[in-house]
Amino acid sequence: MKNAVPSSLPGKPLATQGHSGLSDESMGMLLGLAGVAIFSLTLPFTRMAVATLDPVFVAMGRAVAAGALAALWLWWKRAALPPRTALPQLLVVAAGCVVGFPLLTSIAMRSLPAAHGAVLVGVLPLATALCSALRGHERPSPAFWASAVLGSALVLAFALRQSGGSLHLADLAVFAAVLAAAIGYAEGGRLAQSMGGQQVISWGLVLSLPVALPISLWLIWQDPAAFVHAGLRAWSGFAYVSVFSMFIGFFFWYRGMALGGVARVGQVQLVQPFLSLLGAALVLGEPLQGEHMLFALAVIAVVGVGRRAQIRR
Repeated sequence: MKNAVPSSLPGKPLATQGHSGLSDESMGMLLGLAGVAIFSLTLPFTRMAVATLDPVFVAMGRAVAAGALAALWLWWKRAALPPRTALPQLLVVAAGCVVGFPLLTSIAMRSLPAAHGAVLVGVLPLATALCSALRGHERPSPAFWASAVLGSALVLAFALRQSGGSLHLADLAVFAAVLAAAIGYAEGGRLAQSMGGQQVISWGLVLSLPVALPISLWLIWQDPAAFVHAGLRAWSGFAYVSVFSMFIGFFFWYRGMALGGVARVGQVQLVQPFLSLLGAALVLGEPLQGEHMLFALAVIAVVGVGRRAQIRR
């Protein structure tokens, strides 16, 4: 899945050279691409995990695992507690990005191919920009609104075509997941201007623990044998979405943005649907279908236009 940071996030001068000999812009692009590659495998590995694990456990359990890593990172960095004024925004980040998106996509991946979900989630950057504009009391241009409407129409048409003319509950779950993530990312992007992106996601993960931990323990207590016999493949998928999708990927992404600039590095997010389709083929053996690729390309084009459209304050 993709992640938004504030456009005002400061970066270093693009002409400077790092110790590796690469410019900050080049290093930022590489780090950003690494983050996008990590996020693009979220749906394939989620589908792998929910094949034998309870989808609610996959969502809550990955929040617990990532929350523990985030707590250790905050302790290691000796990070100060977030201000009280930031708690409402952090709770929105936790609800949308840590709980809402993982829970809804885990449920959807029980019945939807990962490639199908990848096309639907491809509109997430545009949804995030829309939520950010509305939350910031900004006025998107007609071109932006046209892109938002066209992108939504494309993913809806794809879902209807794939589902035989009617939307399935799993499709609605993915749409709700996109909305939850967009709201969480938009709110987190605003908060990152003062706290930094890494602290925002880390505190969001920690704040999710009082909800995610009891639910995870209760599910294990209800049927411990199911977890013992889930199999290595399911636990491997769970480990990936817990450690990489929920935690490590954010560090690559935010660092790349800081080095290379939000506008430049943010463009690599456009390749995420294609990487997800390739990941579904490699990880799950799902065939690469021309229809999926065409719809993904159309969504990417619309998202690219929308990201460049003017938004006036």
